[in-house]
Amino acid sequence: MARRALIVSGGWDGHQPLAIADLLKHLLERAGFDVELSTSLDSFADERLLKSLSLLIPNWTMGKISPEQLNPVLAAVENGLGVAGAHGGMCDAFRDAPEWQFMTGGQWVAHPGNDRVTYKVHITEPSHPITTGIKDFDITTEQYYMHVDPAVCVLATTQFPTAPGPHVPNGTVQMPVLWTKLYGKGRVFYCSLGHTPQTLAADPVATIMKRGFHWSARP
Repeated sequence: MARRALIVSGGWDGHQPLAIADLLKHLLERAGFDVELSTSLDSFADERLLKSLSLLIPNWTMGKISPEQLNPVLAAVENGLGVAGAHGGMCDAFRDAPEWQFMTGGQWVAHPGNDRVTYKVHITEPSHPITTGIKDFDITTEQYYMHVDPAVCVLATTQFPTAPGPHVPNGTVQMPVLWTKLYGKGRVFYCSLGHTPQTLAADPVATIMKRGFHWSARP
């Protein structure tokens, strides 16, 4: 029986949530999942639905979430529901919900140079199932500057500074791009790439996402 995944999409229109949802659905189906789409955060409050899932894909940039929506999904992940997501749809959701950030492992704070920065993604864990066989690669898109949980397992990084900004006087830092973490029994995977559907659809990002789905999903 195929594992079941839910994509919950909405929030800021600039991240094209419905187009991203279609692309994520395609990647999930290619990875062998049955996929359901939602455009309501009330899906997070449906405990029966959450128990039926192997994987949750949050795709909701910014916005507000109520305790009635947040707490059931946190409990579901703590009890084993997998979570995987990309870009602002996962780690720039619900800026006023620190427990969401605790679960996901990080929060976007800046993207100096906006969406036309060319930079290198360096694979730091080449033996991990998500990144095995994938070489360092260059990409042109937003370069996310993140506040990151020190407990995450970093799979890939990018070097700042690349574009000008107030961060430059601090010197060179290695910023996580891909990571995993555990939240209770739940596995969490995040990829900071994905400003457009085209970014997610092109390899190696598409392959990384499909592997991240498999790694995160509970059996």
